[in-house]
Amino acid sequence: MSSSTNPTSAAYQKAVKKLGLKDNIARALEIPDRELTVEISFRRDNGELDSVIGYRVQHNNSRGPFKGGIRYHHHVDIEEVRSLATLMSWKTSLLDIPYGGGKGGIAFDPSKYTVTEIERISRRFFRAIDPIIGINIDIPAPDVNTNSQVMSWFMDEYSQTHGYTPGIVTGKPLEIGGSEGREAATGRGTAICTREAAEKWGIELNNSKVVIQGFGNVGSFAAKFLHEYGCKIIGVSDVSGGLHNPDGLDISALFDYNHKNRTIDGFEQGTKITNEELLSLECDFLIPAALGSAINNSNVESLNCKIVVEAANGPVTGDAADKLWSERKIPIIPDILTNAGGVTVSYFEWVQNLQQFKWTEEDVNKKLEQKMVSAFEEVYSLKKERNISMRTASFMVAIDRVQKAYMLRQG
Repeated sequence: MSSSTNPTSAAYQKAVKKLGLKDNIARALEIPDRELTVEISFRRDNGELDSVIGYRVQHNNSRGPFKGGIRYHHHVDIEEVRSLATLMSWKTSLLDIPYGGGKGGIAFDPSKYTVTEIERISRRFFRAIDPIIGINIDIPAPDVNTNSQVMSWFMDEYSQTHGYTPGIVTGKPLEIGGSEGREAATGRGTAICTREAAEKWGIELNNSKVVIQGFGNVGSFAAKFLHEYGCKIIGVSDVSGGLHNPDGLDISALFDYNHKNRTIDGFEQGTKITNEELLSLECDFLIPAALGSAINNSNVESLNCKIVVEAANGPVTGDAADKLWSERKIPIIPDILTNAGGVTVSYFEWVQNLQQFKWTEEDVNKKLEQKMVSAFEEVYSLKKERNISMRTASFMVAIDRVQKAYMLRQG
């Protein structure tokens, strides 16, 4: 993926130039510390032997242990995992969390395997990466198509060899060391960033119009919290298509329907539209919360919003982001800020595990609010000071922290 389409690489190159980093330091910070590819052999339920490929990339640990999710998807490859691991380094740094960046994945389609087969794959994978992980080395978490149950298998597999170690992963069920507020954290962080953007750009949040592409965990919780702020969610979508109601959808009912059915398809409210039509709806805030590159050169001109709030990882390609900011003057609240609520509460979970002490949901949400608002203020202040985009400012703050830690440790 070229830097023109890879938003992380494009933003990194701009930020290091603005920071004036020497070429050798910029190159060192971009190269991952370690990349591991493993073959995972397992038995299908019918007794046949099968195998899949798994990856774990550890990008940079200058500021703390590697941190990042593990995804299950048939399109997973080393390039994608490497890019996402790099993104995690900047995301944790931006929120001033003492972590580095990591990411993992297994290249398979979990919908084509039984639960028992997925468990075998999960346990074999975690056994394979065991030599390079640890509670102060690398702490995995859920990602696309993984959840608290998969984290339970991971934690159990590791604990069988190392003793009971709940802090080896985050995103666990509450019963075995998970944190209150974790499930909703990324969506809550997205809503907080949208609220802060409304204030900075002079948009009245109450009755503002919001469109959300993607109604999974992040999109649905973002909709829930924004609705509570008084926003009108006029359009949402998932893989089945979109729904539009100019007067605002009944988010409470839709949230419950989606939670029960795992889709918005069949919800009896709103006009059915395509995902492309959804992106062109007139609104105050457009929140892409699905997969990467949803907004690109083919559709960027059709956007009809005042602000883009990136809830997914890399939903706006690098060249599309340039057009939005430079030509159309549409601000983008970047992914490394917007969706950092998840890793922030993952950090809180890890801290609770190390302390063997549980926080209340109120404590967690209060601390998340403080972290998100503080990071937003820091980025916005730099944006105003240097007359740069929020994306560039976010990367500058993040990279500067990492390079300072790197230089101090290198002596």
